[in-house]
Amino acid sequence: MMKRIQWAVLSLFLAISVGTFSSCGDDDRGGGINLFSIEDDKMLGLQLRDEILANPQEYPILDEGQYPGAYAYVNAMVNDILASGEVKYAQEFAWEVYIIDDPETLNAFAAPGGYIFVYTGLIKFLNEKDDFVGVMGHEIAHADLRHSTQQLTQQYGVATLLGLLLGQDQDLLTNVLGSLLGLRFSRDDESQADQFSVIYLCETEYAANGAASFFQKLIDQGSANPPQFLSTHPNPDNRVEAINMEAEDRMCDTAFDSDAQEWMDFQNSLP
Repeated sequence: MMKRIQWAVLSLFLAISVGTFSSCGDDDRGGGINLFSIEDDKMLGLQLRDEILANPQEYPILDEGQYPGAYAYVNAMVNDILASGEVKYAQEFAWEVYIIDDPETLNAFAAPGGYIFVYTGLIKFLNEKDDFVGVMGHEIAHADLRHSTQQLTQQYGVATLLGLLLGQDQDLLTNVLGSLLGLRFSRDDESQADQFSVIYLCETEYAANGAASFFQKLIDQGSANPPQFLSTHPNPDNRVEAINMEAEDRMCDTAFDSDAQEWMDFQNSLP
């Protein structure tokens, strides 16, 4: 693993040496300084995926060979989002989905480069297919907007990363990958992922405000501890309002017309 991380660092050095300080929002999407290149996102995400797959006790991934229907169902949704024409790195990133068998955990997270992990607890918590697609859109947005590597840049700082590139702190190399699992996105990142979930879904057959239904269910059940992956900030009430307003302003379809039995069959196909 060390050689692969060193390769990532070398690529960062080459990028910086030619003055390519990239931005998470190098188009019109906003964002701060990001020292990592697109290739770094892909490589770091692949390494993180391999680390997770090598730790089945903490991350009991369902085998796609044993659950082909479930994976086909989820991948079809992801492909619909990628086909919206709004995902900037639809072709560059891997967009692989892994289902974690943990019925007690309401969680999902996306690694750089488009590696998405979703827990069975979250799937069984949601009432509608459109709700789940809304959450998937949110996670795709985090990867597509490159929030993880932007956060890494902020966490370690330019000076520290430059020192790392120059070989002044070799111990820090092994911490970069581990930091990805513990990242907490900022208020702005969460709001932007909510917004782009709407933007993506507005161009699909799904309800564009699907993510709002997830928050609304948390509110209705009086959940004091929303899952970490969607953060406690902004407040769930505000996020429901913001998502619905985004969909309304864009004149998106918000009708939930997916097949309820199909969704239940998918839930029941899981452990």
